[in-house]
Amino acid sequence: MTSEIPVQDVSGQSASACTCGEHDHDVPELDVRAIPHAIRHATVFGALSAVKVGGALDLVAPHDPKPLLAQINDRESGAIDVEYLVPGPEAWTLRLTRTR
Repeated sequence: MTSEIPVQDVSGQSASACTCGEHDHDVPELDVRAIPHAIRHATVFGALSAVKVGGALDLVAPHDPKPLLAQINDRESGAIDVEYLVPGPEAWTLRLTRTR
């Protein structure tokens, strides 16, 4: 069983830190192809909210996610840099890096 220790995040709000002993050293990959379309964008927004400044998330999508990228830009006000790692045609992989 893992426990959670309350910690303060940079915004001053209480948060929880996992004590499972695992640490992410690589860029995590979120493959949204298996996520139902109705909740796909919300899933990406939730995952991006966990990415700290300087961190990144690799997004795998079934198509070029231009509408999603526009929504991210609207919500994040330019705080996410986008780099195309694999530009299709079967799957698109983009690295989303939080800059602020």
